[in-house]
Amino acid sequence: ATKIPFRLNQNQALLTFEDEEVVQRLTKKGKHTVNLDNTTIDVRAVPVPLDMGVRFELHVTVSGRKINVSDIPELPIPEDWMRDKLELNFYRTQQGGGGEIENVTYDNERRTAVITFLTPGASNNFGGSPKYPFFADGRCYRLSVSSHADLQLKKCQPYWGVSKKTILLKGIQEVEEDEESIQDMIEIHFQKPSNGGGEIEKIKYVSKGAAYVCFEE
Repeated sequence: ATKIPFRLNQNQALLTFEDEEVVQRLTKKGKHTVNLDNTTIDVRAVPVPLDMGVRFELHVTVSGRKINVSDIPELPIPEDWMRDKLELNFYRTQQGGGGEIENVTYDNERRTAVITFLTPGASNNFGGSPKYPFFADGRCYRLSVSSHADLQLKKCQPYWGVSKKTILLKGIQEVEEDEESIQDMIEIHFQKPSNGGGEIEKIKYVSKGAAYVCFEE
């Protein structure tokens, strides 16, 4: 299920009812007068707006022809020379290599590269060792090698709306009673059919600070 966070601010309450019709009735009326022992407070019942988001599927495909290379040493040579050295190094080395290379994409700033081989499955030759020797400038360096994954986002769908079974109470004035007592009195008021209420599944009241509540779609 999709979890949608909602910020419940100070002097607000969330009430979740069993019946959607109760929510429609209470929000349509809007203003409600609630008895809190020796005093009464006026509150507003409004729908709970849920933030807009995006639902999507992420498809990850590990390439059989590409590898990622990082930790490439900084050498005083042009970029095209570095690409040539990488191609020669991964074409055939003492560890076997991956075979004929179709393309080398080299990022000079990040010191990374993507090697693409002609033969499908060639990248599997590099799965056993995360460090690979690279011979250049009379030295042997160790490059980091990892699988290359192609990411695709599919079925992107925006969603937004309001909660069908929950109302937001705003404007709950501060009184002397503690938070739990106020929550109980609010619950009693909105459970009564004579006040337009009904059976309550959950209630959350915040007298100070704020709280985050997650709605499941």
